[in-house]
Amino acid sequence: MKGLKIFVVEDESLVAMQLEDMLFDLGCEVVGLAMRLNGAHEMIDAGIEVDVAILDVNVGGEKVYPVAERFRSAGVPVIFATGYGRSGLEQEWQSCPVLQKPYTERQIESSIGSALG
Repeated sequence: MKGLKIFVVEDESLVAMQLEDMLFDLGCEVVGLAMRLNGAHEMIDAGIEVDVAILDVNVGGEKVYPVAERFRSAGVPVIFATGYGRSGLEQEWQSCPVLQKPYTERQIESSIGSALG
């Protein structure tokens, strides 16, 4: 995990801070944190380098799939974070790892390993 560049989309500030802390403890570098989809698109447009993206499914009432598609097109593995589990994902994203909220550091580590598989 050491040195992995992680991009996070999470609209709940406390959840985002906790995720950031857990990723730091795992040795990862959070290279981008967006709390809205337009912020995520702007960072992608700026050419941010990312190894893995961890994306909340529902961000400010909008689905994160357009951001996920951009990462997938760029070959960046995507992990979805949601309180609804795998059943909260659209069919085309069912093969992606899912972090069921609330999650632990060990579950984050396992999801990243699975995404990079």
